[in-house]
Amino acid sequence: MGSQAPASSRRLERMDDLVALCARRGFVFPSSEIYGGINGFWDYGPLGVELKSNLKRAWWQRVVRERADVVGIDSSIITHPRTWEASGHVEFFSDPMVDCRACKKRFRADQIDDAGPCSAREGTSQHEFTEPRNFNLMLQTRIGASEEAASIAYLRPETCQAIFNDFKRVREVARQKIPFGIAQIGKAFRNEINPRNFTFRSREFEQAEMEFFCHPSERERWFEHWLQERLRFHRDLGFDERRLRTRAHAADELAHYCKVAQDVEYRFPFGWQEIEGVHDRGDWDLGRHSEYSGKDLGVTDPETKEHFVPMVIETSIGIDRTCLALLCDAYAEEELENGETRTVMRVHPALAPIQVAVLPLSKKLADPARALEQELRRRFHVFYDEAGNIGRRYRRQDEAGTPFCVTVDFDTASDGKVTVRDRDSMDQERVATAGLVAALAPRLEFPG
Repeated sequence: MGSQAPASSRRLERMDDLVALCARRGFVFPSSEIYGGINGFWDYGPLGVELKSNLKRAWWQRVVRERADVVGIDSSIITHPRTWEASGHVEFFSDPMVDCRACKKRFRADQIDDAGPCSAREGTSQHEFTEPRNFNLMLQTRIGASEEAASIAYLRPETCQAIFNDFKRVREVARQKIPFGIAQIGKAFRNEINPRNFTFRSREFEQAEMEFFCHPSERERWFEHWLQERLRFHRDLGFDERRLRTRAHAADELAHYCKVAQDVEYRFPFGWQEIEGVHDRGDWDLGRHSEYSGKDLGVTDPETKEHFVPMVIETSIGIDRTCLALLCDAYAEEELENGETRTVMRVHPALAPIQVAVLPLSKKLADPARALEQELRRRFHVFYDEAGNIGRRYRRQDEAGTPFCVTVDFDTASDGKVTVRDRDSMDQERVATAGLVAALAPRLEFPG
């Protein structure tokens, strides 16, 4: 009942439209906005933090809790500086940088053609930029009050190195045998020369990484296993299959530690870009940390007595990038058959920032509506709204990505039912309040 099927639908074409919606509805907006913002840093608002939290929860459930061979940690953002010498970041983690002599701005040498709002771009040629020089992307800090070189430390540029540092300890306390994995979610920091494309390339970001340790003879099997598992996860997030693909790294683009790499890519309005990488890191990490720490990070097979350094298969997902991809994929502008238009965020129901909105048809129905809200809050993330006409309230929830709106009306007291409106189809059905939780719960679960 009450269906208003869209006559036409338009997907996101301009990032500006999404950026405006994210600010207007409280998904994402510039950090320190009252001071004009700070380039490369973003704050997640009430809706954005719920979307991000739901994504992280789904990842943790799939990668850690549903498996007996993966355990988790939460490591410090700052690690011993020798970590980054062993990992190769001090030596290799840099981008070629150039300065524009006219506008005085700094750009990556391989991205001069899309350098952005450079006042010297019009009619200029390459020689107006300085010669490229390497620029290390790690952000430095100091530990303690000393200004000496020995006090320098780094904000981690990735979350995986602490996993390698903790490998021996975690394997022992978790009583794990090879093969097994260690996972964590956390912030990382990179001093990007030219942050761009909204939250896609930022200086502060969040990763969810899992390092899977296996015998050298099994590395290819586990690489293929995790590639398929990660691709299945992204499909389960609800992405349009036409905007999702895998891409193998060519030999000349492999990282120094990597034998094989495959990216899971999403087609943003600004092109195909990586949202997750699956890498065969070999024995580079444990071997290097063994060398630099003087601690043997190899393992001995209890049956064969073979001593070996485990190979590492890594899965590394950018949480912020994937959130951005989810927002891009969800965005739609629809013209309805009655001539109205709406903007709707078709986020997977299990990831939606608000799962259920409770909307009394009149403020006179606030008491039963509030009672229903409190009951639903025990199970779902619920939003209550009694301001404005019901159509306007539906539109606000469409933009928030709320999959179900529950309307308490003047018949609810007599028939014990409420009207449940589906975000995507806009179909409405009468559901008994006594069975409402049971009716909604299966539609709001993430696939197992």
